[in-house]
Amino acid sequence: MSDYYQTLGLSKGASKDEIKKAYRKLAVKYHPDKNPDDNDAEKKFKEISEAYEILSDDQKRQMYDQYGKDAFSGGMGGGGPQGFSSMEDALRTFMGAFGGGGRGGDSIFDSIFGFEAGGQGGSHPRQGMSKKASVTISFEEAATGIDKDLSISLNSTCKTCDGSGAKSASDIKTCSTCGGAGQVHQTRGFFSMSTTCPQCHGAGKMITNPCGTCHGTGKEKRKERVSIHIPAGIDDGMRIKMGGYGDAGENGGPAGDLYVYVRVEPHEFFERDGDDLHLNVPISFSEAALGVKKEIPTINGSAVKLTVPEGTQTGKVLRIRGEGMPNVHGHGKGDLLVHLTVETPVSLSSEQKKLLEEFQALENPKNSPKKKSFFEKLKVFF
Repeated sequence: MSDYYQTLGLSKGASKDEIKKAYRKLAVKYHPDKNPDDNDAEKKFKEISEAYEILSDDQKRQMYDQYGKDAFSGGMGGGGPQGFSSMEDALRTFMGAFGGGGRGGDSIFDSIFGFEAGGQGGSHPRQGMSKKASVTISFEEAATGIDKDLSISLNSTCKTCDGSGAKSASDIKTCSTCGGAGQVHQTRGFFSMSTTCPQCHGAGKMITNPCGTCHGTGKEKRKERVSIHIPAGIDDGMRIKMGGYGDAGENGGPAGDLYVYVRVEPHEFFERDGDDLHLNVPISFSEAALGVKKEIPTINGSAVKLTVPEGTQTGKVLRIRGEGMPNVHGHGKGDLLVHLTVETPVSLSSEQKKLLEEFQALENPKNSPKKKSFFEKLKVFF
């Protein structure tokens, strides 16, 4: 009489995970569907199923470790070989190990043996396919928000047959193969299994005279215009979900969704960083030296006055609160950051040169503090 641990190729101290993994591997190898008309494989499948049933249960495993197989004499349906009364008992253990009680387990079972363990038909409601579309807007439109009309191609419910697929109600008949159940029963060796009806694909009904518009599909392809509101503050690459604007659902299921991807064209002068805007503004040498009040354009088309302090250097950044992009979720607005660049005068007239030379003669180290500091530090290296 073989030992349960040896049957699964394990040692006595094996963990529950190791027991389950070993059983799954052997069960797939010796399953009757993989080994039709193989009595040795069938016997092995029963043996490993019995071993797993005992070792996967903490109480049964404890009894087995203490008393061996004698602890279960007569208590496990001993009328069949190795304690299972039929192949159905062994398969129930197999289904339990592979999560056969729910759809999560069925996917494993389906991938191995090619049929639905749960017998699910194709007549349950399903949501329609979602669609994608894209729209391009200007930088200014992103700042203010805008409504756009899109033309999209959808598989909509056929208006001629109202989605039934048939020319009339009398042209829908009960499927003769499954009797309207949507499933057929198949016998495989010692057990039976329900699978989706191959004739009606689980619908339970057949169309004898299809609709001339949709040819029995219940759907027709048509173009529709959709108006979409693009909120102020939307950024490049964001998407907007339009619930129920996708393809029509199946068997009374809801329509899919429409996902609109937004592309925002770059601006010639403004650059976005989150909800803040950056703007490079050139100023003259005299404006930087003496200070100036300048009108700065904003993204909404207005202008604000900005005070440039005297002695401003290139790279100075001045912040204008609340003149950036609006937050797409409605949480206020960002700021406008003005980056100042001091331009060196060019194409000087003789009079301008003379004035600058006079100014140069009057300059002292206090007029260029960074220049003085730089050269003083540089002397350390020489």
